[in-house]
Amino acid sequence: MDEDEFALVERLGRRFAPGAARLGPGDLGIGDDAAAVTLPHPGRVVLATDLVVEGVHVDRAVSSPEDIGWKALMVAVSDLAAMGAEVTCVLLSVAGPPGTDVDGLADGVAEAAGAAGCAVVGGDLSSAPILVVSVTAVGSVPDDGAPLLRRSGARPGDMLVVTGPLGASAAGLRLLGGSGAGTGTDDVPPGPAAAHRRPVARLAEGDAARRAGARAAVDVSDGLLVDAVHLAEASGVGLDLRVGPEAVAAGATRDEALGGGEDYELVLATADPAALAEAFARAGLRRPVVIGSCTALAGVYQLDGGEWPEGGWRHRF
Repeated sequence: MDEDEFALVERLGRRFAPGAARLGPGDLGIGDDAAAVTLPHPGRVVLATDLVVEGVHVDRAVSSPEDIGWKALMVAVSDLAAMGAEVTCVLLSVAGPPGTDVDGLADGVAEAAGAAGCAVVGGDLSSAPILVVSVTAVGSVPDDGAPLLRRSGARPGDMLVVTGPLGASAAGLRLLGGSGAGTGTDDVPPGPAAAHRRPVARLAEGDAARRAGARAAVDVSDGLLVDAVHLAEASGVGLDLRVGPEAVAAGATRDEALGGGEDYELVLATADPAALAEAFARAGLRRPVVIGSCTALAGVYQLDGGEWPEGGWRHRF
């Protein structure tokens, strides 16, 4: 990375130092062989890790180093949001070729950590042929009687809702011209551009849904068509989706809403959508959008009364 590793680690430690104020007395962040943190709810530890890989998850032609750092943190934290958990701290690891703007990446990570309310407490650096950013998120859930959200809790008759319109990230990538799509013009609406470059983990929505008795949840990372099936398979239910225009983000196509992915909204199964909507209103959150229901026909998935189309992202190995 055209710089001595230890000097870079020292500088990154200074960059992330302000976030250490979120740690407890006596906790250890960057500077030792390992971090030591006190979780606010130590009996219910929740862990998640995610990768952002150049050419797979991000296109450096349309996303700045700061954008990539932001996205790397938020996609890991989004998995905690889908469990109804709070996030306390993250570990950041970066591998990249010489000349990688690690400082820019760190700025984006620090901004995202501030927005998510967590601290960066360590990680690793390495050289690599392409840019790879890995974030491990550490969180917990209050022992308040409300169970951890899981994919496996949905029951026949439950309604499915989504915490916000879908397809904005895919529309942003198309309009920005990433991965050979679109025109690459700078005249791109700010909503889709931000949705692609700087997604937001729905931590408040996950917490409100857990407290309001939602039965199951999954975040929309690979696309609604894929992620809804993940929830259904884990729960042993079928799906009857009715995706109306209110579930399609402004500027996005219906296909982008169904299969575009990387929206990081939450799909929730609930027996009482009205109570869920009331809980969201009390928390100052957007009203969840009903997109269908769970059925007793396990393994049978319908969209608008017809066949289930192909769509969504699957990694190939």
